[in-house]
Amino acid sequence: MEVRQDASRLRAVVNTAVDGVILIDAQGIILMFNPACERLFGYAAFEVTGRNVKMLMPEPYQGEHDGYLRNYRETGERKIIGIGREVLGRKRGGATFPMDLSVGEAEEDGNPIYVAIIRDLTERNAAAEAVRKGAMHLQAVIETAVDGVILTDARGRIQIFNPACERLFGYTQEEIFGRPVRLLFSALYGTETSEGGVRIRDLVGRESEILGRRKDGGTFPVEVSIGEAEQDGNAIFVGIIHDLTNRKRTQEQLVQAQKMEMVGQLSGGIAHDFNNLLTVVLGNAEALSIRLKARPDLQGLADTIITSAERGAELTRRLLAFSRRQVLQPSAIDCGVLVENMRILLRRALREDVELRIAVPETPIRALADPAQLESALLNLSINAQDAMPNGGALTLTTEEVELDPKSLGRELDVKPGSYVCIAVTDDGTGMTPETIARAFEPFYTTKEVGKGSGLGLSMVYGFARQSNGYVTIYSELGLGTSVRVYLPVAQNTDEAPRAKSTVVAPGGSETLLVVEDDPFVRNHAISSLEALGYRVLVASNGRDALAILSSGAEIDLLFTDVVMPGGLSGWQLADEARRTRPNLPVLFTSGYPLDSFSTEPQPGGQTLLLSKPYRQADLASRVREALASKA
Repeated sequence: MEVRQDASRLRAVVNTAVDGVILIDAQGIILMFNPACERLFGYAAFEVTGRNVKMLMPEPYQGEHDGYLRNYRETGERKIIGIGREVLGRKRGGATFPMDLSVGEAEEDGNPIYVAIIRDLTERNAAAEAVRKGAMHLQAVIETAVDGVILTDARGRIQIFNPACERLFGYTQEEIFGRPVRLLFSALYGTETSEGGVRIRDLVGRESEILGRRKDGGTFPVEVSIGEAEQDGNAIFVGIIHDLTNRKRTQEQLVQAQKMEMVGQLSGGIAHDFNNLLTVVLGNAEALSIRLKARPDLQGLADTIITSAERGAELTRRLLAFSRRQVLQPSAIDCGVLVENMRILLRRALREDVELRIAVPETPIRALADPAQLESALLNLSINAQDAMPNGGALTLTTEEVELDPKSLGRELDVKPGSYVCIAVTDDGTGMTPETIARAFEPFYTTKEVGKGSGLGLSMVYGFARQSNGYVTIYSELGLGTSVRVYLPVAQNTDEAPRAKSTVVAPGGSETLLVVEDDPFVRNHAISSLEALGYRVLVASNGRDALAILSSGAEIDLLFTDVVMPGGLSGWQLADEARRTRPNLPVLFTSGYPLDSFSTEPQPGGQTLLLSKPYRQADLASRVREALASKA
């Protein structure tokens, strides 16, 4: 009785199903044909029962059907079982229609039987075709548009997603079709519910600025213009998406540049007028000092005025340096010699608990700059570095020749490609927060107590470097220290030509390199550069992940790691751990700090290869080959 009841219930379900249900045996003979199939194909059940299911297929599919059944009987390969796919059905009279076919397998009396579930796709495809035909004259415009174009239905499900959108969001048309638009804009919802967000219809007819979300999870500002139309009685929405990233960045840079320029003009004007006053004060004070030689008590007062005026003159020089209006007398100067000659001056200016380290190459490196202003800039940076080490520490000055390209120093600096002399002043003090770094070059900005600093030291260095057609950057991390780098153009056509760096990229290779770098932008740059050289690259964003890769037994020919990384494991420590299990593994370090600024260097034999940031591909290629060649 229960079997009959179950069969009765099953038949009731099949007979009332919206989708077509066909039951066939292993030879393709139709055993069951429900009412939905009768409506779909135009045959009565008794007309098709006992006949081969091929009668419901157009000619191309009949041959494929025989092949599938024959292959299954001979090999057991279930090529279409469990797969939903779009095929063509054949109605009475020969007309065809699109349908979604899903096939399942069962067994009856030890023999296989197949259940086919059929859904008519005529209306769905017709609607899609109507949209395509209606927009055919705009097809070329949409496909080639610079801005993104998205079409959604009333529920906010994406129907059209042009190539510009693929580039903006990182999804392909196939990946995003039919998915809710809130996947791209978390604030946007369809017309049925707002769910705490904004309904698409509420933005129709006006431009709105919202955040877009890429496939990788990153967000970016966009301007959205939405229009509404109607198709088959249903609302559809077309959104034009314009990426505002570059505009926002440009606006921020423009505001900063305008602020710096306005303050520079003001400070330059003040300095100019103040210098006129100081000329009078200083001249009269000197005259009084000469005339009061017989009165030492009064001459002392005149000398005090002179000293104060000279300090005021130094202040105005800083203002003029920031405003880039000081009179420079550039010449070809050997920066290594200049820095070395400052050793005595710096030693006298610094506290005893500050260890002074100077590392300059033996070969001359000449920059085109004003030597007096460069000395003043380096003295300012050294005093700032001392202040960042209240309990003492190491202060390191280094010089090297580098090649810069437009991307070397980041997006915020428009770098002119060429050869530069880099002079780095590095401390291992308290470091700076990102907020402090962002404002460090602003005039009168200081983190020191009132009366302890004018806030013009770094701005003066900035002004001097820019007026000299150079650049200045800050690399700093809290608790680790700061490295300020001044880039000055290499002097050309000197009696003794400066050492030229080869720009020829060293040969690449096919070895496997493990790259460990926490900064995503630097990491991506390193990956693309190394892969372009032919290397196979494994990647980790911190020391712990790198150790996991090393422990996996993966074949690795070189460890290329940043020195300073978050997570409690530095590059030094990572290399030490790696060599416990792989003693012959070559290691190439990279850092924004010069090697001489590190207080420890726990590498065997004292052999440490460091690639300083920023680096060009030629430098990277050469260093990698050098490191690989050192493998025991």
